[in-house]
Amino acid sequence: MNNLKFPSFSPVMGTTTENKISLQYAQNNSQNIKNENSKLSIADEERFQKITNELRCLVCQNQTVADSNAGLAVDLKTQVAEQISRGKSDNEIFSYMEERYGEFVLYDPQISIENIGLWIGPFIVVFLAMLIAANTIKKHSKKKN
Repeated sequence: MNNLKFPSFSPVMGTTTENKISLQYAQNNSQNIKNENSKLSIADEERFQKITNELRCLVCQNQTVADSNAGLAVDLKTQVAEQISRGKSDNEIFSYMEERYGEFVLYDPQISIENIGLWIGPFIVVFLAMLIAANTIKKHSKKKN
């Protein structure tokens, strides 16, 4: 028989052993973030939740930083907590994150010249689809008469 080694799978969500270690690291760091947040006042904790819910996890891409346990998300949470404790405003924190990670880190980016097509594009597509549908209906109604 061949002595092939396959990655060992754990019964938890079919993850490999290596992924379990990464997950444990992220959970431990997440716990450290929670401990760091416990030093924040109630108002600061609310700001922390608001800010981390408006930042996109760059690893998961479909989750907010608040919802993600990815290593980068944990680091972003730490940075947000540190900046709040330093007295930075929400806008300063968002600006810092955008400078460092790009506009993609913002869940609700501002309209700018660079992304205007992304904001207007869907409306143009729907408008064109309506024009094509109206012309098609008009042509078919003329053929029947």
